[in-house]
Amino acid sequence: MTVDLDAALKFAISIAKEAGQMMRDGQARRFSQDAKQEEKANSVDLVTECDQQVEKFLVAKIKAQYPDHKFIGEESYDGEQVTGDPTWIGDPIDGTTNFIHGFPMVATSIGLAVGGVPVLGVIYNPFLDLLYTGAEGRGAYMNESIKLPTAVRSLDSLSEALVAVEYGSSRRDPALSNKLDTFKRLTGDKRDGHKMVHSLRSVGSAALNICFVAAGQLDAYWEIGCWPWDVCAGMAILKEAGGASYAGKITEKSFSGEPNASIMAGRKYLFVRQLPAAKGETVRAAQAALAKQFYDIIEEWDPAT
Repeated sequence: MTVDLDAALKFAISIAKEAGQMMRDGQARRFSQDAKQEEKANSVDLVTECDQQVEKFLVAKIKAQYPDHKFIGEESYDGEQVTGDPTWIGDPIDGTTNFIHGFPMVATSIGLAVGGVPVLGVIYNPFLDLLYTGAEGRGAYMNESIKLPTAVRSLDSLSEALVAVEYGSSRRDPALSNKLDTFKRLTGDKRDGHKMVHSLRSVGSAALNICFVAAGQLDAYWEIGCWPWDVCAGMAILKEAGGASYAGKITEKSFSGEPNASIMAGRKYLFVRQLPAAKGETVRAAQAALAKQFYDIIEEWDPAT
């Protein structure tokens, strides 16, 4: 089944902006005096309600426009797998903890996979009015006019990198201890055998982290435990911005950097921004070299545990 990506992109932008208005309204209600006075309306109730409302809106719009397409979303997920059919994969509110606290790093993420491969992504942060888009063969953009990446700087080693990481929702071992060990290895002093990257950033939104990598504002983003709805849209945008997507250190074999169904579903991710080609080296080779430096020091675990 072929998909008109130009029409699909225009459609996804439209519903993302409508979803963004729902998110703004939902947060305004959360912080209103009336909401504070409702006995049953604690912050978790209200966020869950807004999450579900946005997803129902997205599903209804997609089903009306593309009745033969499938949809997989965080709120309605019941274990279905991504197949070869055109499938919209979305997270109505990515950055839920930020949403609860009124921290503006929140987005709605809408991706489209065909043949299991992300081919279109729209990620919209309604609180900062930042729209990131990308579709196969059509480039990646911020706010529909600024081509991504905004700059392509050299990056000779991991020690020069600004890397995004997240603590995630699981605070139990082995996930937490392995993450903290990896953070130490990334940031620790070289005299102690560590990489001493420039710094780490944790903004609380997987979708926005990938967008910042696509824009060239972050050099890499490493994550274990996310789901396809967290990364589908971002992977499509990143590819169009010249970035690379990799699987976990054990499963990554080819280091091609090209997004595929296995990476998207694997729940272990490393995303690297576009890099300038060095003399005698391709962009993909430069990205793979950085990824291999990263894999030399990280600790992995099964996100299902």
